[in-house]
Amino acid sequence: MKTHIILLRGINVGGHRKVPMAELRELLSGLGCQDVQTYIQSGNVVLHSSETPEKLKLNIQKAILSNFGFEVLILVKTYIELQDIYDKCPFQNEAKEKSYFMMLDNSPNKSGLEEVSKLSYDGEEFKITDSAIYFYSANGYGRTKFNSNFFERQLKVNATARNYKTMLKILAMAKETESKL
Repeated sequence: MKTHIILLRGINVGGHRKVPMAELRELLSGLGCQDVQTYIQSGNVVLHSSETPEKLKLNIQKAILSNFGFEVLILVKTYIELQDIYDKCPFQNEAKEKSYFMMLDNSPNKSGLEEVSKLSYDGEEFKITDSAIYFYSANGYGRTKFNSNFFERQLKVNATARNYKTMLKILAMAKETESKL
Protein backbone atom coordinates (compact mmCIF):
# COMPACT_ATOMS: atom_id res chain seq x y z
CA MET A 1 0.00 0.00 0.00
CA LYS A 2 1.10 3.52 -0.80
CA THR A 3 -0.36 6.90 -0.01
CA HIS A 4 -1.75 8.52 -3.15
CA ILE A 5 -3.19 11.97 -3.73
CA ILE A 6 -5.95 12.06 -6.33
CA LEU A 7 -6.63 15.46 -7.92
CA LEU A 8 -9.83 15.76 -9.94
CA ARG A 9 -10.25 18.73 -12.23
CA GLY A 10 -13.43 20.61 -12.98
CA ILE A 11 -15.95 18.94 -10.70
CA ASN A 12 -18.59 20.72 -8.61
CA VAL A 13 -17.96 24.04 -10.34
CA GLY A 14 -21.00 26.25 -10.88
CA GLY A 15 -23.40 23.38 -10.29
CA HIS A 16 -21.95 21.33 -13.13
CA ARG A 17 -20.35 17.87 -13.11
CA LYS A 18 -21.48 17.17 -9.58
CA VAL A 19 -19.60 14.59 -7.58
CA PRO A 20 -20.69 14.49 -3.93
CA MET A 21 -17.65 13.76 -1.77
CA ALA A 22 -19.45 11.11 0.31
CA GLU A 23 -20.31 9.22 -2.88
CA LEU A 24 -16.76 9.64 -4.18
CA ARG A 25 -15.31 8.21 -0.96
CA GLU A 26 -17.70 5.25 -1.19
CA LEU A 27 -16.87 4.73 -4.86
CA LEU A 28 -13.12 4.72 -4.19
CA SER A 29 -13.51 2.38 -1.21
CA GLY A 30 -15.40 0.04 -3.54
CA LEU A 31 -12.35 0.01 -5.81
CA GLY A 32 -10.28 -1.37 -2.96
CA CYS A 33 -8.80 1.90 -1.75
CA GLN A 34 -8.38 2.33 1.99
CA ASP A 35 -8.38 5.30 4.39
CA VAL A 36 -10.14 7.41 1.74
CA GLN A 37 -10.40 11.08 2.75
CA THR A 38 -11.56 14.11 0.79
CA TYR A 39 -10.88 17.80 1.26
CA ILE A 40 -13.41 20.41 0.16
CA GLN A 41 -15.68 19.84 -2.82
CA SER A 42 -13.15 20.42 -5.60
CA GLY A 43 -11.80 16.89 -5.87
CA ASN A 44 -8.88 16.44 -3.49
CA VAL A 45 -8.54 12.88 -2.24
CA VAL A 46 -5.95 11.16 -0.08
CA LEU A 47 -6.00 7.36 0.13
CA HIS A 48 -4.03 4.13 0.38
CA SER A 49 -3.85 1.81 -2.60
CA SER A 50 -1.66 -1.04 -3.75
CA GLU A 51 -2.34 -0.13 -7.41
CA THR A 52 0.18 1.73 -9.54
CA PRO A 53 -0.70 5.40 -10.11
CA GLU A 54 -1.54 4.64 -13.76
CA LYS A 55 -3.87 1.74 -12.92
CA LEU A 56 -5.47 3.71 -10.09
CA LYS A 57 -6.13 6.64 -12.45
CA LEU A 58 -7.76 4.38 -15.07
CA ASN A 59 -9.93 2.62 -12.48
CA ILE A 60 -11.12 5.93 -11.02
CA GLN A 61 -11.83 7.41 -14.47
CA LYS A 62 -13.93 4.37 -15.43
CA ALA A 63 -15.79 4.38 -12.11
CA ILE A 64 -16.62 8.10 -12.30
CA LEU A 65 -17.81 7.75 -15.91
CA SER A 66 -19.93 4.75 -14.98
CA ASN A 67 -21.41 6.25 -11.80
CA PHE A 68 -21.71 9.95 -12.67
CA GLY A 69 -21.94 9.84 -16.47
CA PHE A 70 -19.01 12.11 -17.40
CA GLU A 71 -15.25 12.02 -17.79
CA VAL A 72 -12.96 13.82 -15.39
CA LEU A 73 -9.32 14.75 -15.72
CA ILE A 74 -7.50 12.95 -12.90
CA LEU A 75 -3.94 13.34 -11.75
CA VAL A 76 -2.49 10.84 -9.29
CA LYS A 77 0.55 11.77 -7.24
CA THR A 78 2.27 9.94 -4.44
CA TYR A 79 2.76 11.73 -1.15
CA ILE A 80 6.49 12.00 -1.91
CA GLU A 81 5.83 13.49 -5.38
CA LEU A 82 3.41 16.10 -4.05
CA GLN A 83 5.72 17.01 -1.16
CA ASP A 84 8.56 17.42 -3.66
CA ILE A 85 6.44 19.73 -5.82
CA TYR A 86 5.63 21.84 -2.77
CA ASP A 87 9.23 21.91 -1.54
CA LYS A 88 10.54 23.11 -4.91
CA CYS A 89 8.29 26.18 -5.03
CA PRO A 90 10.59 29.03 -6.08
CA PHE A 91 8.56 31.73 -4.33
CA GLN A 92 9.17 32.89 -0.79
CA ASN A 93 7.08 34.38 2.01
CA GLU A 94 3.99 36.30 0.84
CA ALA A 95 4.44 35.35 -2.83
CA LYS A 96 4.52 31.66 -1.87
CA GLU A 97 1.42 32.05 0.29
CA LYS A 98 -0.42 33.63 -2.66
CA SER A 99 0.88 31.21 -5.26
CA TYR A 100 -0.78 28.43 -7.21
CA PHE A 101 0.65 25.00 -7.87
CA MET A 102 -0.36 23.54 -11.24
CA MET A 103 0.38 19.83 -11.23
CA LEU A 104 1.11 18.34 -14.65
CA ASP A 105 0.36 14.88 -16.00
CA ASN A 106 3.55 14.78 -18.08
CA SER A 107 6.53 16.90 -19.06
CA PRO A 108 5.82 20.09 -21.01
CA ASN A 109 6.34 20.25 -24.77
CA LYS A 110 9.81 21.76 -25.34
CA SER A 111 8.86 24.10 -28.19
CA GLY A 112 5.86 25.36 -26.25
CA LEU A 113 8.07 25.83 -23.21
CA GLU A 114 10.43 28.04 -25.20
CA GLU A 115 7.54 30.21 -26.42
CA VAL A 116 5.87 30.53 -23.02
CA SER A 117 9.19 31.39 -21.36
CA LYS A 118 9.40 34.53 -23.52
CA LEU A 119 6.12 35.90 -22.13
CA SER A 120 5.69 38.15 -19.14
CA TYR A 121 2.99 40.32 -17.60
CA ASP A 122 3.39 42.87 -14.84
CA GLY A 123 2.75 41.37 -11.43
CA GLU A 124 2.77 37.78 -12.69
CA GLU A 125 5.54 35.22 -12.32
CA PHE A 126 5.79 31.55 -13.15
CA LYS A 127 8.33 28.77 -13.16
CA ILE A 128 7.81 25.58 -15.13
CA THR A 129 9.32 22.21 -14.22
CA ASP A 130 8.64 18.71 -15.57
CA SER A 131 5.97 18.08 -12.92
CA ALA A 132 4.50 21.47 -12.02
CA ILE A 133 4.02 25.11 -12.85
CA TYR A 134 4.45 27.50 -9.97
CA PHE A 135 2.41 30.62 -10.51
CA TYR A 136 2.11 33.90 -8.62
CA SER A 137 -0.11 36.82 -9.56
CA ALA A 138 -0.21 40.01 -7.54
CA ASN A 139 -3.72 40.62 -8.95
CA GLY A 140 -5.11 37.19 -8.06
CA TYR A 141 -5.70 34.05 -10.08
CA GLY A 142 -9.12 35.13 -11.36
CA ARG A 143 -7.70 38.12 -13.26
CA THR A 144 -4.55 36.57 -14.66
CA LYS A 145 -3.45 36.24 -18.25
CA PHE A 146 -1.85 32.91 -17.33
CA ASN A 147 -4.13 30.11 -16.16
CA SER A 148 -4.29 26.33 -16.41
CA ASN A 149 -6.04 26.41 -19.79
CA PHE A 150 -3.37 28.73 -21.23
CA PHE A 151 -0.51 26.54 -20.02
CA GLU A 152 -2.23 23.33 -21.15
CA ARG A 153 -2.67 24.64 -24.69
CA GLN A 154 0.84 26.05 -24.97
CA LEU A 155 2.69 23.17 -23.31
CA LYS A 156 0.47 20.31 -24.50
CA VAL A 157 -0.10 18.94 -20.99
CA ASN A 158 -3.03 18.37 -18.67
CA ALA A 159 -2.91 20.36 -15.46
CA THR A 160 -4.91 21.06 -12.36
CA ALA A 161 -4.19 23.93 -9.99
CA ARG A 162 -4.35 24.18 -6.22
CA ASN A 163 -3.65 27.22 -4.09
CA TYR A 164 -1.11 27.33 -1.28
CA LYS A 165 -3.60 26.70 1.53
CA THR A 166 -5.10 23.71 -0.26
CA MET A 167 -1.63 22.26 -0.88
CA LEU A 168 -0.80 22.58 2.81
CA LYS A 169 -4.02 20.84 3.82
CA ILE A 170 -3.64 18.00 1.31
CA LEU A 171 -0.03 17.46 2.38
CA ALA A 172 -1.01 17.41 6.07
CA MET A 173 -3.71 14.83 5.32
CA ALA A 174 -1.27 12.76 3.26
CA LYS A 175 1.39 12.90 5.98
CA GLU A 176 -1.12 11.69 8.55
CA THR A 177 -2.32 8.93 6.21
CA GLU A 178 1.28 7.98 5.42
CA SER A 179 1.97 7.53 9.14
CA LYS A 180 -0.71 4.81 9.27
CA LEU A 181 1.22 2.55 6.90
